[in-house]
Amino acid sequence: MPEAARQRADALKNREVILRVAHDVLAESPAASLNSIAKRAGVGPGTLYRHFPTREALILEVHRQGIDRLVDAVDETLAAQPPLAALRSWFTTLTAYVRIKHGLGEALNSAAAQEVISASWPPVSAAVGRLLDACVEAGEVRPGLDPVDVIMLLSCLWRTPDTPEGTAQAQRLLDLAIDGFRPDRTERNTA
Repeated sequence: MPEAARQRADALKNREVILRVAHDVLAESPAASLNSIAKRAGVGPGTLYRHFPTREALILEVHRQGIDRLVDAVDETLAAQPPLAALRSWFTTLTAYVRIKHGLGEALNSAAAQEVISASWPPVSAAVGRLLDACVEAGEVRPGLDPVDVIMLLSCLWRTPDTPEGTAQAQRLLDLAIDGFRPDRTERNTA
């Protein structure tokens, strides 16, 4: 392998390691320093700053990658579980992810951050649409549910505390919402 290609491959590997470690470190402590992330990733601060010149750049890329992974997981989740279980599982994962994002607070309030977050709505809505379509096809939820409405309704999940009690509450709220999505609930909406 030529030297330039090897250097590019090493740089790409370093970038992926930094992003993976940053995701985990920021989940543990949203205030973690870039130097602590570099150290845990096994790279020097200069390597981290070459890839991500600012804290915001790193956080935004961690966010973008997280959304991509979440959206890409829909087909795998549907293949591994029945549709309604897949919907539950996917929203549980989304809840954990959004809790991390909320913990980053001010770091995601810049114009650049808002642009990245806004760009995530269409793929997330499409992913929820695929999950709902599979549930409709299986007869588990009624047709006509708007994916954006479902996301907005289920946004209550990531407002529960990140504790065992909060997790149990989030599951109860998810149960209540899904019960309202069922086909036999349609009659109540026409009264």
